[in-house]
Amino acid sequence: MGDFSVQITPELVNRFANDGDKLKKKAKKTIPKTRRETPLLKAKVNEKQLHDDSETHKRIASPGWPVQPPLYLPITQPVHPANAELDAIRSVIQESERVLEKFQKQEDNMVQQVTERAKNLRDKEFKLPNQKPMPCLVDYNACRACYKEHADDILKCAPLTKSYYECVRRAKQQQNSADK
Repeated sequence: MGDFSVQITPELVNRFANDGDKLKKKAKKTIPKTRRETPLLKAKVNEKQLHDDSETHKRIASPGWPVQPPLYLPITQPVHPANAELDAIRSVIQESERVLEKFQKQEDNMVQQVTERAKNLRDKEFKLPNQKPMPCLVDYNACRACYKEHADDILKCAPLTKSYYECVRRAKQQQNSADK
């Protein structure tokens, strides 16, 4: 882009100050055609005109307004493209944060579901089966007590052992008939 400057002259300031008084359109002056001048002559003429213009401005004084030299303002680059880029970046960041929050919620839900399912599976797998009463418990306890009491002469416990053996055999028969 080309760089250019804006010149604010006292005439322009006067024009704005007197704008409310009279609004008149000036008639367009026709410029007579002149022969073309060489660039060197043109440059000298332009310098002379600039010098003459500044002298004219110094001589013309408006009532109430001090004469000020022309003000040259630097052209600032438009700030909008940078702001537009920043706004675009901010919107992308905000969208990313929303997506991140959504994924975190999904992750939390999934963790909760997996934990629940793992607990259910563990409970099912390691749950003790329904405990059936041990058959022949009375005979078993009697046999054990006899062996503890007669550790030196275990033949004295033979009738209790035979009774326990018969009880176990009957329990197995009952279980086999129930399974069929």
